[in-house]
Amino acid sequence: MSLSTHVLDTTVGRPACDVPVRLEARGEGGWQVIVDGCTDVDGRIGGWGIEAAGVYRLVFGTGDYLGPDAFFPEVAVAFRVADPAVHHHVPLLLSPFGYSTYRGS
Repeated sequence: MSLSTHVLDTTVGRPACDVPVRLEARGEGGWQVIVDGCTDVDGRIGGWGIEAAGVYRLVFGTGDYLGPDAFFPEVAVAFRVADPAVHHHVPLLLSPFGYSTYRGS
């Protein structure tokens, strides 16, 4: 399965580039980092792979993007993968005092 994400800065209506993002899997000992990276100039990260069903989360370093006084210094979005053969897209719409997410396509 492939996983992608897209961060949009709704304050300025543009992609949020250089946002650190970490993919983690929930295991018996807690969360384990699988891979990390930063969004590109279009606010995207794609091509990350998930090989097994389970619970995962994307942790967005929103404080690095919004600045040291960010109300949300990070955003963690947990989601369940039932079928690892299916592509998952998890976008983040971000502003200084709010965010939303959904399962995209």
